[in-house]
Amino acid sequence: MRKVLVAIDGSDNALKAVDYVSQQFCGEDVRIMLFHVLPFIPTEFWDDGHILTQEEKNARRGVVDKWLTNQRSKLDPIFSAAKKLLTARGINEDRISTKWISDATDISASILEEAGTGDYQTLVIGRCGHCDIKNRMGSVTEKLIRQGAGTALCIVE
Repeated sequence: MRKVLVAIDGSDNALKAVDYVSQQFCGEDVRIMLFHVLPFIPTEFWDDGHILTQEEKNARRGVVDKWLTNQRSKLDPIFSAAKKLLTARGINEDRISTKWISDATDISASILEEAGTGDYQTLVIGRCGHCDIKNRMGSVTEKLIRQGAGTALCIVE
C-alpha cells in the first residue's frame, strides 16, 4: 500500500496539491494523510520580561489554551475541503486521515519529521502557501527542497 503525506495550510495552492493527489492516486491502494502544522505560540503569550507568579502562569495558560482552541477550530474547514476533493474523485474516506501538530518552531522540519517517521513514500505540497507573488516558492517549500534529501517530494503549481 502506498502512503502519501499531503502538507496543507488552507491556501488555494494546498487545495491544488490535494486535487493533484486525488487525480494521481485515484483507484490505487493508497492511504493519504492530510497534515497541518499549527504555528508556534506567539511570543507575547509567554514572554513578559519577568518571572511569572503562579496566578499569572494560570492566567497565561488560559490565554494560550483559548488561542490553541481558536487555531484548532480553523482546521475543521481545511480538512473538510480537502477530504471533499479526495472523495469526489473516488478515494474512499476510510483511506484518508488527518493529523495536526502544534508548538512547532520550524514547519518544514516538522513536515519532514512526519514524512520520515510515518514511512510515507511521497510528500506532496503546494508551491507556496499564502504568498501572492507569482513564480515564487514559499519559504516552507524552499526549506523542504533544501532539507528534504531522501524524501520523494512533489511540488504542485
